[in-house]
Amino acid sequence: MTAATWGSGIALTALVAGIVAFVAVKGYSVLSLEFLLEPPRDSMTRGGILTPLVGTIQLVAVAMGFAIPIGVATGLYFAEYARDDLFTSALRLAIRSLAGVPSVVFGLFGLSLFVILFRFGPSLLSAALTLGCLTLPLMVTASEQAFLAVPRDYRDASYALGASKWQTIWKVVLPSAAPTVITGIILSIGRVAGETAPIMFTGAAFFAPNIARSLFSEVMALPYHIYVLATAGTFIEETRGIQYGTVLVLLLLVLGICSVGIFMRSRFRRRMRR
Repeated sequence: MTAATWGSGIALTALVAGIVAFVAVKGYSVLSLEFLLEPPRDSMTRGGILTPLVGTIQLVAVAMGFAIPIGVATGLYFAEYARDDLFTSALRLAIRSLAGVPSVVFGLFGLSLFVILFRFGPSLLSAALTLGCLTLPLMVTASEQAFLAVPRDYRDASYALGASKWQTIWKVVLPSAAPTVITGIILSIGRVAGETAPIMFTGAAFFAPNIARSLFSEVMALPYHIYVLATAGTFIEETRGIQYGTVLVLLLLVLGICSVGIFMRSRFRRRMRR
């Protein structure tokens, strides 16, 4: 079993490395400072990816600003306050079920709720809130498991020293669970940054000349930009280099964000060991 586990891990790592290497070889030639700092032009056959790159960062920032407080607070409620009854079990089952819903369904949900009912229109806000809803099930589940993994002895020791329940949660439970919570946030960011279907219906623009100036502006995003270039562009074959270059930038962006999260998680763990 040890050999099989190591073999599976090595095979998966080799597969991912092969995909990244293939994209890097195909897209490295177009990478330059101008490619990152110029907006698309000439029917997106020339120029760079500044507009979709900034749009992706905007979407991730707004979506995480919405999802992280709600997801962590909900996980904390389930772990520390919710009773073990039928209602709580039904809520947990609903959240676990939402984690398996296809992303296109969330896109239609966002279209109905945020774009039409709330009248936000196709916008950065509608797309980001839809992505936030998409990542909430993962965020809630990861947070709940992180809080439940904190040993009961930590809580008992805090109570024995006269701390209240909220002081125990704030000073003991949250710092102890922080590394695992950050891991859930990292996974959520990676999913949000790479989703196409939810933003197609809620705010992603085929082409926008300028960066979104407000929450109610349409926004370009790297995943949808790749989809447009590869399937609906005017000159699909001529833009192959731009397509692979955009994919490579998206991969590097996600890896960069995840690296920051891993660094923060390591700092929390070292601080807790002290």
